[in-house]
Amino acid sequence: MASPLTHLGDMPIEVFMRDYWQQKPLLIRNAFANFESPISGEELAGMALEEAVESRLVLENGKSGPWELRTGPFSEEDFLSLPPSHWTLLVQAVDQWLSEVAELKDFFRFIPDWRLDDVMISYAADKGSVGPHYDHYDVFLLQAEGKRLWRQGPKVDESSPRLGSTPLNILKEFDTENSWELEPGDMLYLPPQYSHWGIAEGACTTISFGFRAPSAALILEDLAAEMAMDLPDSQRYTDAGAEVSSSPAEIDPNSVNRLQQQLSAWLQQPEKIAQWFGAVMTEVKYPDTVALDAGDAADWREQMPQGLPLLLNPASRTAFCREPSTLFVDGEPFPAPLAFATKFAESHEVSWLDIETFAEIAQPDGLIDQLVSQGSLIYPPEDF
Repeated sequence: MASPLTHLGDMPIEVFMRDYWQQKPLLIRNAFANFESPISGEELAGMALEEAVESRLVLENGKSGPWELRTGPFSEEDFLSLPPSHWTLLVQAVDQWLSEVAELKDFFRFIPDWRLDDVMISYAADKGSVGPHYDHYDVFLLQAEGKRLWRQGPKVDESSPRLGSTPLNILKEFDTENSWELEPGDMLYLPPQYSHWGIAEGACTTISFGFRAPSAALILEDLAAEMAMDLPDSQRYTDAGAEVSSSPAEIDPNSVNRLQQQLSAWLQQPEKIAQWFGAVMTEVKYPDTVALDAGDAADWREQMPQGLPLLLNPASRTAFCREPSTLFVDGEPFPAPLAFATKFAESHEVSWLDIETFAEIAQPDGLIDQLVSQGSLIYPPEDF
């Protein structure tokens, strides 16, 4: 694994996290010195031919109108019929298919792994763009090949006017506050909701590192349902000590405040919240991809003594918590020794030494068997 970045350009990571993370944009010149793209535009187009890969094409002047969206998989004829300019190919989760791209995520481990989502890579023809828009998540935009002009606008939200003629969230109005031309190795950080518009200057490739953040709606809906399962029916709204009502039909402020206090008390279950949060933040984005690698639990017992470790599937996600000691893998909580859970979540591999040290994880139908059977743990490639 590569070491996490200690600086963004000349800025210490601690300063970035204190003054910029989720607060304001930052241009980082030469964030990766002498950067060479791990994938070419032609190779990216080849990935977009595969059914298992999520891909999209955005044409600024499409057959169906402005900012036309097409979804993959595509054919070679689709690419041959594209105009010479003003289009962009976007491929999701390239890190799940190319180890060279997956390794780039290690540089961002100054932020918890469970916050980082997949790595999207876009290839744009000259003047290609996905239009002025905003995202609900933080993103680092690393220029990989060619040049791209980034225009950054103000923070916007759901109330900002959008074009109604396209399924894309294209902003109807865009006011440029900053403008930068990025070259290979340069990187732009954008917090959530900052409007931006990237336009290729000649053909170019951009690598996007996006971060997960569950919405308030999901948290309230999903967490409430999870916690409600353990609340007895006898646990109800109470108003002991209430004053005599002067207006019997009113939902008075005291009653509302009392309910808020009771809700807060019902939520005082940090271990339950940790279990829910760990499962949600490690939910795999493409479960079918993980399932493709499901193995026979008996096989690893033959290979492991030969010195071959088991590796976390590139499409899988993992994290751990201390209270109670739990390893989360692909949205599932597994009780595990804390020392093992910590080591595995950090290293993403299981060695024979781990088996000898933590014998309980190797029991029949135990943790290792379960992870191998669901495809979360895989055998290393032949060139490992």
